[in-house]
Amino acid sequence: MKQTLLQATLQTEVARWFRSLDPVRPEEIIGLWKGVGHPSGHPLDGVLENLRWFGKRFHTDLRADALLFEGEPGRLVPVDPKFFPIRLANRFAAFGRSTRARNLFSHIRPRVRAQGATATLRTLADDGVMTAAMAYDRQPITDYFRRVNEHEIAGMMVVEHDPRRYYFRLTRAEAGAGA
Repeated sequence: MKQTLLQATLQTEVARWFRSLDPVRPEEIIGLWKGVGHPSGHPLDGVLENLRWFGKRFHTDLRADALLFEGEPGRLVPVDPKFFPIRLANRFAAFGRSTRARNLFSHIRPRVRAQGATATLRTLADDGVMTAAMAYDRQPITDYFRRVNEHEIAGMMVVEHDPRRYYFRLTRAEAGAGA
């Protein structure tokens, strides 16, 4: 878990930006969101995009599809995070950015499809601020959310016992996008 000076500096700068944003309530983010990583010096920077990550979907019952990927054109595939131990994913993140990983994931994606929602949306404290957060069901992960603007939110993935944070942005997707 050793970080370079550049990675530590990026983590500090992005954390400062994230804390400057306003909180958001869970009810405000119900719906489908398109995601993109926010470079922060985290090992997972670029991995999700390489694997064709679409984003997240928050349901009205405050359950969530934590990981949505693009499958066949116009189809979204919810993937169950339980199949990807986060500490192992961080350790092999360089492979996750490779063409080989993208090809392999396209073949295993149907086998790791979620059979229902895989996380719960609730309000939790982040740095003393109550904001929407998504707790994964079978991973030691919580994503905290803050408002960037009316159509965009920022996310910060916190892995239990790991001081590094993965940051991402979510933009509200058009109604009817995906399946």
